[in-house]
Order: sequence, then C-alpha cells, then structure tokens
Amino acid sequence: MVEVQHLTKRYGSFTAVDDLSFQVERGEILGFLGPNGAGKTTTMRILTGYQPASEGSARIGGFDVFEQPIEAKRRTGYLPETPPLYPEMTVFEYLHFVARINDVAPGNRTSQIGAAMERTNITDMTDRYCGKLSKGYRQRVGLAQALLHNPEVLILDEPTAGLDPRQIIETRRLITELAGDHTIILSTHILPEVSQTCQRVVIINRGKVVAVDSPDNLTARLQGSQSLYLKIDTNGVDPVPTLQGIPGVVNVSSADYREGLSGFQVELAPNSDVRREVARTVVTNGWGLLELRAQQMSLEDIFLQLTTEEEPEHEDVPQPGASSPAGYEKPTEERIDG
Repeated sequence: MVEVQHLTKRYGSFTAVDDLSFQVERGEILGFLGPNGAGKTTTMRILTGYQPASEGSARIGGFDVFEQPIEAKRRTGYLPETPPLYPEMTVFEYLHFVARINDVAPGNRTSQIGAAMERTNITDMTDRYCGKLSKGYRQRVGLAQALLHNPEVLILDEPTAGLDPRQIIETRRLITELAGDHTIILSTHILPEVSQTCQRVVIINRGKVVAVDSPDNLTARLQGSQSLYLKIDTNGVDPVPTLQGIPGVVNVSSADYREGLSGFQVELAPNSDVRREVARTVVTNGWGLLELRAQQMSLEDIFLQLTTEEEPEHEDVPQPGASSPAGYEKPTEERIDG
C-alpha cells in the first residue's frame, strides 16, 4: 500500500533523509521512530506531497507521489504534529471546508463529517471556534479531518500529543480499530504507544533505516544473552559462587540490597532456561526465594541501542545564526518519553 524506495532528501550539503527504503502492507499499523533530527518529519512531508525528494520514489496505493500527486493525495489522510486548523472557523465549518477540498460528494458531506466527529469524540464541539479549543481538542479535530474523506492511508504525526490519559487510551483504541480498513503510519516519541498499537516498527537514525521488524522480533534479535532477576534472603551467605556454578549461568552480579534481602542479575548463555535449576539451588541451600523472573529488553532499550552513537566532532549541518534551509529539522523540538 505504501512503498518507499531509495528516498533521499538533501538541503545543500546536509542530507536529512539518506537512501530510505521500506514498505507498509495493506491494513498494517507501522510505527515510525527515530531520535531528534533523524528525518522522520521530512519523510512524512515527502510522502504527503508537502515537499519533494532529491532522489528516490514513493508510492501511495500504487500511485507515484511525485508523478501522480493528486491521485496519491486522494488516498492519504495526514495529521501533522500541529493540526492545520483555522481559528476563525467553527469545528463544523472547518470540517465542511476540508470535505470540500477533499472532493467529498456534496450529498455525503454532512454524514461523513458526523461520522468523523463521532469517531473522534468531538460532537459536543460542533459550534465551537477552532481558535477556542484546548490542545487536546485541536488534536482530535485534526484527526477527524484526516479521516474525513475515508482515505486508504493515514499518516499520523504524534496523534496523542496534548491529550489527557483517558483521551490517549481512546485515541489508541481508535487507531487500532482503524487498522484493516486503513493502512497507518504512526510517528511518535511515546515508545509504549508503539508496543500497544503497531505490528511493525521502522527505526531511523541520521536519515537511514537501522531496523525494520516487529517489536517482539527486534527484542529477540537484539537480546543477546538472556538474564534473570533473583531476589533472595541468604542470611548473610554470599550466594554468587554457588549460583555461578550452575550450568548455563554466565555471570552473577549484585543488583540491589534492602533490609537483608539481596537482588542479583543472573546472565545466561544464549538459549538457556535455567530457572528451575536456579530455584532448586536456592531452596537446597536454605535461602528464601522471594522473586525470580526473566528480564527482557524494552522497546526503549532497543531504541537506545540502535540510535545511540558517538557524536562526530564536526557535523555538516547549518550552524546557529546561519541561514537554515526551508524544512530543515532543528534538533530542539522533539523528546523521548518512556
């Protein structure tokens, strides 16, 4: 449904997107992740026809974004990070305007506006001026306009930004429900959101793809050696030599100590499951077994492992005070929330 091949975007000598390739299947929710300045917003602007690429191709529903822009845009709904609302219009007037420019049939406009408002829970804001809306409602009106013409592809940039916890849950549920009927690309910095809503993840860094897979598969690929967390009451005895003697245990290190109870990190060889042996050893030695659990990499761990690297001494990017090319992503706006 969405196909990106060797996409590149340059601003002078600075490359914001560097030979980017990925695809999104029909009905899939794809999480699009990357650190500040990685090229996410630039990629989304190219996919929606907001700005051209320097090289490469992008297709939406089989239509080339650059050579067949009108047909590609007919099949795309876009929610930018800042919703494009007109403050002097009421919510209904604004959505009616969006329906007209998206060529929704006149006889269907009122019903489709009502359906979009109901799905995004803004029916009580029909006559409210957009300029008087809270940030959360602005975000929901922005999502409604993206849904209005029932596009095949939804491109959502930070769709839960500014929402309260209840609205976030409702929006995540809506996005999940939309999958199947719509293909969704979801850019977010709230990493648990990706785990809860996305079937696959594309992680980019410095304009390049560094990983494409499901969150579970990424965890399995990057886990390396497995580990256990063990909390026991040893009555003052050092258990480390005994635990390290268990076949399959690579290393045992102290994790925490509180009120006579000791926590240990038990690192295992690949494909080793020695939980029974560890539990048996603890019980046989008369130690109190309080906690034993496997530890897995979180999406945050994976993200940091794939995108954290030493900063080069000199970067070929516009310097403060110098003129910056239009569309250059300044590394001051984004953050990672765990």
